[in-house]
Amino acid sequence: MEKITKGTEIELFVDKLAFGGKAVSRVDGFVVFLDHAVPGQTVRARILRKKRNYAEAVTVELISQSQHYSTPVCPHFGICGGCLWQDISYDAQLYWKRRHVVECLGHIAGLSDADVGPITASPEIRHYRNKMEFTFSNRRWLLPEEMHPDNIVPEDDRFALGLHVRGFFDKVCNIKECILSSPLATAILEDVRDHAKKSGLPAYGIRDHEGFWRFLIIRHGKKTAQTLVHLITSPHPAGDRAIESLSEHLVSSFPEITTIIHSVSEKKSQVAAGDSSRTLFGPGFIEEMLNGLRFRISAHSFFQTNTLGTELLYDTIGRLADFDGSETVWDLYCGTGSIAIYVASRVKQVTGIELVEDAIKDAHENCRLNNIRNCSFLAGDLKEVIRKASEGERPDVVIVDPPRAGMHPKVVKTLLEVLPKRIIAVSCNPASLARDVAFFLDSYQIKAIQPFDLFPHTPHLECVMRLDRKE
Repeated sequence: MEKITKGTEIELFVDKLAFGGKAVSRVDGFVVFLDHAVPGQTVRARILRKKRNYAEAVTVELISQSQHYSTPVCPHFGICGGCLWQDISYDAQLYWKRRHVVECLGHIAGLSDADVGPITASPEIRHYRNKMEFTFSNRRWLLPEEMHPDNIVPEDDRFALGLHVRGFFDKVCNIKECILSSPLATAILEDVRDHAKKSGLPAYGIRDHEGFWRFLIIRHGKKTAQTLVHLITSPHPAGDRAIESLSEHLVSSFPEITTIIHSVSEKKSQVAAGDSSRTLFGPGFIEEMLNGLRFRISAHSFFQTNTLGTELLYDTIGRLADFDGSETVWDLYCGTGSIAIYVASRVKQVTGIELVEDAIKDAHENCRLNNIRNCSFLAGDLKEVIRKASEGERPDVVIVDPPRAGMHPKVVKTLLEVLPKRIIAVSCNPASLARDVAFFLDSYQIKAIQPFDLFPHTPHLECVMRLDRKE
């Protein structure tokens, strides 16, 4: 085997894409991971670090191109951490996402013969997101020309608002274009950055935990064109005046904005959520449509970020659940109740459970908006609430859509005690899905696995699985 040590350069052929997004090469069976490489390329790479079982490298020269390469259209590609796969053709992206589902189920759940269906493509692959989360920082990523000795950017000009630089927890790139967000969101982003910088109040620094400006979240209804701007800051004596000035400016500059929220967070953790919130303009929420149903979305509520892809996803959930109209259904991790309301007309009763109280308020309002009377919702820690719910009428079907980390072990335990006739598992992480499913295989058999691409140009995907209780 060619000697692999830190700092050496080596010629590599890129074999595949690993789960998580990195490219993979092998040297006599030894694995080398690369960022921003395309299967089929031959590259010269420099070894950055060597571990016992693998090495990590960076491409320094392209030797031969892959047929799966696609020219990136975003000027920030390679710096911004948002679109890792923008240089890979969309057909190849779909192939590797489905492959990752197959590999996770095989390696983690032992399902080497899992019958994974063809992946469903996103209806749109540019400007498809209805929500973008941007970060303020006092450590702006400097472009090469800004680091020249004759053009050094002073420390007081490091104000940034944009997306994190891949591999740097404290560095933010000032985004000027984005193929994921709407053009309107990008325009608002630039305007907020300029106005916030002129306010004289500092951007928050994750190293010293000081500063005022923290996050900007923009939600845009693809079907309704309603737009929500959510600003999150630290407390500051001059903060209210600065935020109100920005709000008035945005309302006059962007008539498309229908509501503006300001939240204050005293937490040190970089989580885009506030301890308290106030509505500065509009009703405090926006609405979005899914196949004729209307949904209210508040500032802190979860809602799928790809509206058109979500319609396809929810149609598949309803089809795989195979309802006959008599079922009692649980919708776990229900968010604003979108899945519960989507299936309500086909079942007897739905109970949704969710931790975020604002989301539950939205869920109740969404039922009212859509004249749904057979849904009820419970707010609280799921692992505790589900135990109480199991003491009542037990479900025939459970739909579960947990966060990336998957189901809590106590939730799995309760479901195995309740033993619903059918479980529809929805997941944005095939690794945690495979881990969770492994616990059910003694009592359930897999009837269908359907992956979806709701996140083009990224390694992420959604997957729906139907589990039927064994007789």
